[in-house]
Amino acid sequence: MSTNASPSSVGAARRAAAEPLQEHLASLLAACKPGFALPGAFFTDERLYAAEIEYIFGRHWLFVACEAEIPEGGDYRTFQIGPWPIFILRRDDGSIAAFHNTCRHRGSRILQQDSGIAGATLQCPYHRWTYDLEGRVIGCGATGEAPAAQRRLKPVHLRTLAGLIFVCLADEPPADFDDMRERMTPYLAPHALARAKVAKQVDVIEHGNWKLTIENNRECFHCAGHPELLCSLFDFFGELDVERMSAQERATYARYQSARPVQEAIWARAGLPWQEIEQLHGRPTAFRTERLVLDGAGESMTPDTRVASRRLLGDLKESRLGTLHFHTQPNAWFHFLSDHALTFATLPLERGRTLVRSTWLVHADAQEGRDYDLEKLTSVWNATNAQDAAFVEETQRGASSPAYEPGPIAASEYMVKLFHVWYEERLRAELRL
Repeated sequence: MSTNASPSSVGAARRAAAEPLQEHLASLLAACKPGFALPGAFFTDERLYAAEIEYIFGRHWLFVACEAEIPEGGDYRTFQIGPWPIFILRRDDGSIAAFHNTCRHRGSRILQQDSGIAGATLQCPYHRWTYDLEGRVIGCGATGEAPAAQRRLKPVHLRTLAGLIFVCLADEPPADFDDMRERMTPYLAPHALARAKVAKQVDVIEHGNWKLTIENNRECFHCAGHPELLCSLFDFFGELDVERMSAQERATYARYQSARPVQEAIWARAGLPWQEIEQLHGRPTAFRTERLVLDGAGESMTPDTRVASRRLLGDLKESRLGTLHFHTQPNAWFHFLSDHALTFATLPLERGRTLVRSTWLVHADAQEGRDYDLEKLTSVWNATNAQDAAFVEETQRGASSPAYEPGPIAASEYMVKLFHVWYEERLRAELRL
């Protein structure tokens, strides 16, 4: 049998293989009911999950780390995004690059730890091929090839935003990242992540589909299950119906209304933008930001609502700055406060397992025990993350039942609705549905 096929026949075969997937995904999307939760198949269907890895995580900008995680030349971090092992590293000149973590000889991962120091070169431990930090082959071990004839490591697109690192695996990444960077820099720059360090990083594996992790983050309808968080966070989002509030909710809302003008005056005095930017759909690189009032002392997301670090970020002078929320589709959210910043990066590990990586950042000169108490800094979100993991796991189990029927999305869950809109937009655009 001939192994030579014409380009037209190969193209036809590929189209034939793709059409059933397109039809399958189109039927799943058609089953979605506006204003309701996603059907159970969106959390259990393996073909859909494979398409999400390729068309959502493989073609959009993903937050993976902050610059403070690789502070010195030679520092690196590795990631597994679906089938793609990649790494980011800082070069000696301070620049940051990303590469596919695949040796150009036989394919072994070159950097095999989660993080570390590569030094001036990168060497594959399998056959000792060596690369410089530009990805060029500079040695082929004992294999005898001439380094000048070899191909370089394949680069991964990388962009930074005020100390946050994003990567995109697509050959041609979405072009709208620069627009997000231009609009978000005035909000993020005062927190000076370039002069911050990692105080703590915690990985949690949630036993649920990645979309459940994102949905859980995009609403606070469930926040009664976060008593530690509600010490500082006003959970008023979306449309509010004061008449339907309980007496306790009305008292909290009245406290919020009193605190809001005071807080806006502080922001104005500090020269900090606070107005909402709502861009969670209608574009590939979708995002949202808003500076929010905090309850109590209004300073930080801590048990007593006061700063955990006496050394504030950057050149900030005012402790009571509330929290700047920043959300990016499809995999991250952030809190920027006066004394610390929190980043949350999520990556799907399997259809029903999701990594949530939380990172606490403080001023680079802040010293634990003198300037900040680590337990106070991390306790609220450690408790909240554990609670969210339990919520996501139970939702995955329940939504996987053949008896599950999607329920309505409440007005306060509007960011969940916008996530669904973005998700459908991107799948339809990438698959031409």
